[in-house]
Amino acid sequence: MRTFFGFLSGLVFGLGLIVSGMANPAKVLNFLDVFGTWDPSLAFVMGGASLTAFLGYRLAWRREAPALATAFDLPTSRAIDGALIGGAAIFGIGWGIGGFCPGPALTALPMLAPGTLVFVPAMLVGLTLGTRLKPHFPLAQGVPS
Repeated sequence: MRTFFGFLSGLVFGLGLIVSGMANPAKVLNFLDVFGTWDPSLAFVMGGASLTAFLGYRLAWRREAPALATAFDLPTSRAIDGALIGGAAIFGIGWGIGGFCPGPALTALPMLAPGTLVFVPAMLVGLTLGTRLKPHFPLAQGVPS
């Protein structure tokens, strides 16, 4: 049952990304180009998502446990360290260059757009390298993942 609802949630999320234009890198890049061909429409998508998440969390916190799990799985660390800042910077740079973040990139993959066919393998290589290199960087060791 949990797998089914996970799949259904992912399907709705992916469809939302496509309908909102988040799977179109040109639209995302135009949103990021504030001093050029700025397209503010994604701000409404993000605002709607933020409002939905806010309301969803308010409802979820009223429960003893999630509907399909025995307990909430929450991060314990609130530290802002070098690994977090560095990872956020790399993510932001990749988003700005490619026009994709991971969810929309995977959603756009079946469309076989050339940018997606480059971005997704590069993302997977980056994830693999990051996982393997993390033990060699002391700043990344400070907070358990």
